[in-house]
Amino acid sequence: MLEEIVKSSKPLPQNTKILIFGGGYSGQHIAKVSRKLGATVLCSRRNIIKTGADFEFDSENKALISDTIFKDTTHVISCIPPNKDGRDPVIQRFGEILENLPLKWVGYLSTTGVYGDYKGEWVNEDSITYPKQKRSIRRLSCEKEWQSLNLPLQILRLPGIYGPGRSSIEVLKANKNIMVHKSGQVFSRIHIDDIAGSILYLINIFSNKISPKIINISDNNPASNVEVLTYAAKLLEIPMPRIEPFEIASKNMSPMARSFWEENRKVSNKTLCKQLGYKLIHSDYKSGLNDCFKSFNQ
Repeated sequence: MLEEIVKSSKPLPQNTKILIFGGGYSGQHIAKVSRKLGATVLCSRRNIIKTGADFEFDSENKALISDTIFKDTTHVISCIPPNKDGRDPVIQRFGEILENLPLKWVGYLSTTGVYGDYKGEWVNEDSITYPKQKRSIRRLSCEKEWQSLNLPLQILRLPGIYGPGRSSIEVLKANKNIMVHKSGQVFSRIHIDDIAGSILYLINIFSNKISPKIINISDNNPASNVEVLTYAAKLLEIPMPRIEPFEIASKNMSPMARSFWEENRKVSNKTLCKQLGYKLIHSDYKSGLNDCFKSFNQ
């Protein structure tokens, strides 16, 4: 919850101004926490009338953006996915401007999908990247674009994102899921609170020259789909959905849904939590789902 992230975070330095490209689920949460910690935050949405929009940025159109949004900016966070051609829309439009700003920190939110399939083994930041999914290939391409610029950059690789309003709690209540079982298959996850919390933590320690270039942001406990949905059903005190083998369930899946089951890896957070010292707010899916359940009942 917002209060818990604020309580566990240090106030941001005076005159901090954060520009967030992509004010969706993650971007809005980061913005809210940053403002609570004393920062000025401007957040983009594709349409200026959307909730939380401070300025409009849509990678598919050429809407004019006033240069005034960059004035006094100290930090930049990009949550925007690649274009269909694999190029980064923020860099295409603003790369030169960003390089000429006196920025203290830049974060690019990428995906652990860039590691590809590791047959259920652990991956860390030193693991070889060999993505097979087109969306992950495009992400890795954008990572390289960001790294080519002269910026105080950190690449943040995220696994499955969940939190209040976007969790197994809501899925079960909407009767939109079965429990798909695929032997040995696990997924890594991260609660939205720890995306915001870790980013604010990294911003604070970056000024002390503690700055790995790539960081995985994930919880401690990769787990199967069955484990997570079983726990969600227990919290809701409802019968568990029926279990269906992947071989059968996959026949009714969209190509996008099926693609998530084609790769299997456990994402290590040792750089973030052991080397850098970040303390997770939700160390595993049980803690995270308990938080989602509280919000669901409010």
